[in-house]
Amino acid sequence: DCAMVLAPAMNHRHHTACQALGLVRVLLHIAGSSRFIDEGVFMPFKFSLPAAATLALAVVVSPAVLAKPFKWSGSSDIQTMDIHSQNSALGNGIHGAVYESLVMFNSRTLKIEPVLALSWKEVTPTQVRFKLRQGVKFSDGSALTAEDVVYSLQRAMAKTSTYAIYTQGMDRVAKVDADTIDIFLKNPNPVLLNQLTELRVMSRAWAEKHHSLEPKDIKGKEETHSHRNAMGTGPFTLKEWVPDQRIVFTTNPHWWGAGKAEGNVTEITYTPIKSEATRIAALLSGEVDMVRDTSIQDLARVKAHPNLKVMEMVENRTVYLALDQFRDELPGSNIKGKNPLKDLRVRKALYQAIDSATLQRVTMRGMAKPTGAIVSPLVNGWAEAVDKRLPFDATAAKDLLAQAGYKDGFEVDFACSNNAIVQDEELCQAITSMWARVGVKAKLRTLPAVTYYPMAQRHEASIAMLSWGVPTFDALYTLQSLVRTKTTGGDGNYNLGRYSNERMDYIVDRVKTETDLPVRNRLLTEGLQLHNDEVVHIPLHNQMLAWAMKKNIELVQRTDNRIDWRLIKVN
Repeated sequence: DCAMVLAPAMNHRHHTACQALGLVRVLLHIAGSSRFIDEGVFMPFKFSLPAAATLALAVVVSPAVLAKPFKWSGSSDIQTMDIHSQNSALGNGIHGAVYESLVMFNSRTLKIEPVLALSWKEVTPTQVRFKLRQGVKFSDGSALTAEDVVYSLQRAMAKTSTYAIYTQGMDRVAKVDADTIDIFLKNPNPVLLNQLTELRVMSRAWAEKHHSLEPKDIKGKEETHSHRNAMGTGPFTLKEWVPDQRIVFTTNPHWWGAGKAEGNVTEITYTPIKSEATRIAALLSGEVDMVRDTSIQDLARVKAHPNLKVMEMVENRTVYLALDQFRDELPGSNIKGKNPLKDLRVRKALYQAIDSATLQRVTMRGMAKPTGAIVSPLVNGWAEAVDKRLPFDATAAKDLLAQAGYKDGFEVDFACSNNAIVQDEELCQAITSMWARVGVKAKLRTLPAVTYYPMAQRHEASIAMLSWGVPTFDALYTLQSLVRTKTTGGDGNYNLGRYSNERMDYIVDRVKTETDLPVRNRLLTEGLQLHNDEVVHIPLHNQMLAWAMKKNIELVQRTDNRIDWRLIKVN
């Protein structure tokens, strides 16, 4: 014991050194290696006492000791790690921990800011040049190149990609030099930067090595390396993904932004927990630090807990019902030879049979804002006029059904997720009851998100409840995806009812290239109003966000329900 040996002549410096050696002994003992000190193994190295103190302090403040893990939970798992395979809000948000885009929306201001692109300029109305950030590396240490960016944007245009909505208007992408790329457009694109926020960059060499040059076809069963693995330039790297159990990320040692970000998290673990009660129990027990999909029933209890807090805001997301207006006969319906949903009077009847005030008060317990628009007020093109709902009127609904020839109602398939939208199953059950009162017998079936969305995209539901966020904050994204006639690319890629209208198609195609902003905004509003007049979908409400977390967690709540991984602090 150095304190006994040196005690007669020990000064403060020696005392500190002895304490340091003691710390080393304790730490090595924990690691099963205390014998190195006890057996004098350190002696041949001739450590001075101050050096030993330095060593001990270095061990004490090592990253392992100062690690800041962040554990959070939500109601469902992602469908893929492939950044161009399935365009979903949860997946896109989680992908952002590993993969980066050229630009992004600032989490606080929602203004476009540089990420992998440092600057950009319009060379011509159809040619935009981007200067790339220098010194960026992928998590395997390889350098980001212009070729990687060109490849990634082209990959998003592939047939198996569902990200064509973000590449609309792009003709080709070309390398100018080692740090510069050009995006050539078919026509001027007023929302190009907005779209680029969702197009992340992958290493071409990595994709080629692992036979993942093309995105995984989310509708198929074929596995690809990029489906379960990831390798990007972002702040974190994927350590493990066990579907339906956990996703674990650790810090990317090669991240270009290391030391510049506000956050201090070194490991992120996401645990999908379908059960609301189990999810909240995990938060209350300390098993997780945050729950993003907080059950409405537990909000009051969480808010009253001394060690927890809740962040709330209106989400840029609209919950709605999609109606099959394509088939000549609905599968499973008792009406043969025709499709009741093709009749505007029937669609209006289904709309007016829904008591949105009761849904808001009872089912959603105030955590929703009823809307008549298919986009939220945060979206460019929204106006108060398009937000007006058709009035709830069960008598009018019955009259409309009778006028359409269905005075006794009809049977219809109704599909719903059970872990993707706040209160999704409860909402669908309530709507089923409301329709039953006017004679419409909805045969409700619920599925987990991982199987529900591919099913819906295969057009296997007559009526389906969905939600739609607008990552670009521009109504073109919604109109092009949901109501334009389905052709190729992003046109009608989520038009599940397969609605088609020439005027709507004209509006959508015009606003894709219209650079006169007042004219463009008027067209967007016209498109939203036409959507309402035709009852293409039945809008329900704008969803409210409720993030519950420990009080020692600091983060920025975004209206698109995403976590900015760079800004998380664990105090």
